[in-house]
Amino acid sequence: MTAKTISQGILRALAVIVGILLLGYFLYQISSVLTYIAIAAVISLIGRPIVLFLRRRLKFNNTIAVIVTMLLLIGILAGVIALFIPLLVKQGQNLSLLNIEALQVNVENLYRQITDYFDLSSTEIEESIKNSKLFANFDFGFIPNFLNSFVGILGSLSIGLFSVLFIAFFFLKDSKLFEDGLMVFVPDNKESRLQKSINTIKDLLSRYFVGLVFQILILFVIYSIVLFIFGIENAIVIAFLCALLNLIPYVGPIIGGALMLILSMTSNLGADFSTVILPKTSYVMIGFVIGQLVDNFFSQPYIFSNSVKSHPLEIFLVIIIGGLLFGVTGMIIAVPGYTAIKVILKEFLSENKIVKSLTKNL
Repeated sequence: MTAKTISQGILRALAVIVGILLLGYFLYQISSVLTYIAIAAVISLIGRPIVLFLRRRLKFNNTIAVIVTMLLLIGILAGVIALFIPLLVKQGQNLSLLNIEALQVNVENLYRQITDYFDLSSTEIEESIKNSKLFANFDFGFIPNFLNSFVGILGSLSIGLFSVLFIAFFFLKDSKLFEDGLMVFVPDNKESRLQKSINTIKDLLSRYFVGLVFQILILFVIYSIVLFIFGIENAIVIAFLCALLNLIPYVGPIIGGALMLILSMTSNLGADFSTVILPKTSYVMIGFVIGQLVDNFFSQPYIFSNSVKSHPLEIFLVIIIGGLLFGVTGMIIAVPGYTAIKVILKEFLSENKIVKSLTKNL
């Protein structure tokens, strides 16, 4: 091996490293576009069964079927936005006129009632809390500013929303657009296998994401009924937020439970803790637990077994690994990503013993 060969090898390695770094930098710079594409892909997978139904059962033209599907999805999205925006604007206006001192007094009284009820302030702790005025220096004025900023952020998302809907429309209309792009990088003798893998992935993930929609809907109905029964203000919004948080595996239900607990207590702010706040909050949390039991023992097993066709233990391990590697985002994309990998492995490495074991249900 000559010095020239070694130097050429080093230069090639450096060129590869520089190319990878440039590619990584480029992908980082266009991360928002990649996010739009990913969200649009999920929307197209959710809308795909509707398009197929309209085309096969109702004999719609492909373009008309896609337009009807997109209008339906936009209508659902508009309904969700119509649910939240007026509420946020109203709350922002109300809080901007709110007597902050009265709010501080109510919160401090609630805190003291809790400590008294559970006998947590029977000695010097009670005197120190009273003398220190725990909430006196807490600025509740941030609440109106936060809500107003949040409304402003929602307005700035309009460009992103338009981009996602535009991309999703063409993903549905030209379903082979993405596939044709992948075929460029695949040898001719592998195209049929890749095509089969893509079709299988589409079917599985469509069922998975539609199943998630029904999972959220079931939790939303249960939470709404519970909150309405016990007269919690803004029941629909609270129920929707807590149900939506369930999309984050394992962590989401904990956050949703804490959110429902806090909002249930604060909705009765100023009432007596032992006779009003505690009983109502307890009953609401019992309803929350019932919803979680229904989700864990009915909704999720049904979704996973009938969509991605993976064992619950597989799903658990994959989600944990995804969370360790990529955080919350990894937990959310773990199942669809794992499903796609399984399908591709089955198609291209079907003789491998490990692959056979993992993909026997596909």
